[in-house]
This record gives sequence, structure tokens and C-alpha cells, in this order.
Amino acid sequence: MNEHLRDRILRKLETLPDERGYQVLDFVEFLESRYAERQAPGANAFTRFTEAIEDKLRAGKVSASAIAETVGFMNRAAGVLNSALESGKSMANEIVSTARNATGGATSQPAPPQKTSSQDSASSPAHEVQDPGGPGEKL
Repeated sequence: MNEHLRDRILRKLETLPDERGYQVLDFVEFLESRYAERQAPGANAFTRFTEAIEDKLRAGKVSASAIAETVGFMNRAAGVLNSALESGKSMANEIVSTARNATGGATSQPAPPQKTSSQDSASSPAHEVQDPGGPGEKL
């Protein structure tokens, strides 16, 4: 759809009450199912959830104003969750970049265990026992 046509439709839609807006939505979804040349862009999980709730409320004959309030609240909650998600990603990226800078860009590998001199000079052969309490241990 060209930009001019989309803007013209949006101007007309803004004048309609919510009840008529839902009728227009139903008609647009019908047209999409019959004549769409391509699939609509995929919505994120929050949007799909909100639309599913909105459809259930509409099927239950809930008033358009109540639906509008519910969807508005859910959109605000989704915005908060999206912000929290972005903040978490940002913090994780910062931690990773800080760790890379601290190690010079290399990943740190744990050092192999070293034998201490106390293990070599132990007076008891207990440190040599491989399987304590097993059949190879002598008492």
C-alpha cells in the first residue's frame, strides 16, 4: 500500500468511535485473508498476547471502552517489560565487554592444578590412595 493511501485511511479512521474501528478491523482482516499479496510482518510475543486478549474480550461482548482500557494497560505493561528486557541486554553486553577488556580480549582458561611441596614430602602414603575405602586401599 502506498504511503499516501495509508495516511488517508488513517485520517478517516481517527474520526470513528472504537466500535466502528473494530468493524473496520474485522473488514481489514477479512480482506487480508482473501487478497493479501504478502504476509503481515510478525508481531512480538507481547503484541500477539495483547491481540489474543483483545479478541477474547470482543468475542465476549465486552464494551469497546473497556477493551480499549484493558489493551491500553497491557500495552503500557508490555512497554515496561520491553524496557526491562533492553536494560538487561545492555547490562549483559556491558559486563561482557568489561570482562573482555580486563583480559585483553582473550578468554580465561583455568590453570591446571599444581602439586604443592607438602604433597611431595608427606610422611603418610594416604595422599597416594586413589579410591579411599575401595578394594585397593590397605589398612
